[in-house]
Formats: sequence, structure tokens, C-alpha cells
Amino acid sequence: MTYLQLSAWFLGAAVVIAIGLGLLARGRRPHPGAVALTVLVMLTLTAVFDTIMIASELFHYAGPQLLGVHIGLAPVEDFAYPLAGALLLPALWAALRARRGTPRTAPSDQEAGA
Repeated sequence: MTYLQLSAWFLGAAVVIAIGLGLLARGRRPHPGAVALTVLVMLTLTAVFDTIMIASELFHYAGPQLLGVHIGLAPVEDFAYPLAGALLLPALWAALRARRGTPRTAPSDQEAGA
């Protein structure tokens, strides 16, 4: 299995899960602009820090399993994981907030027995 195939399966699963979680969120979905900004920041950080780590020889990739497209020194396949995280985490957060329901308020005088 190539890195591209592994990344595609991982990213595909993340998208399916994020969509499923979005359906559970019941109107409390993440703001698309915030998700887009998060994706942009995560991809930029991945490009910078992967390039630094690869340049300092902390790790390397086997050549034949790579697509051959790089951003800096980072192979394009490496960007699937931060993209998946940037899609999954806001969807999970929104689903958990929706599951919690409406915030509790102080009981009214009638409920308190006054």
C-alpha cells in the first residue's frame, strides 16, 4: 500500500465520520470560516515543521511509495492527517455540545416552590 492510498483511506474515513457527527450536531455545526482557517493554519504548520524535521533527518519516507509531489520537503501525502484532524475535531466538538443539550438555567420561582 502506498502512502497516498493510506492517506486517502484515512481522510475518507475522517470525512464520513465528520459528516455523521455533523448530522448529530442538530444545528450546532462548526462555523465554516473557522474550519477553513483551521485547515489553512494546520496545513501551513505541517509544511513548515515537516520540512524542518525531514531536513534534520528525524525521519524519512521510502521513495517508491510516494506520489512524488512535495511542499517544501514534506510529501503531499503527509497533509491528509492534519486535514482530517481539522475536519474531525470541530465536528466532534459540535456533536458533543449538541448532545449536552441546552445549557441549564436557574429554576424559576414556580419550580422552586416559592
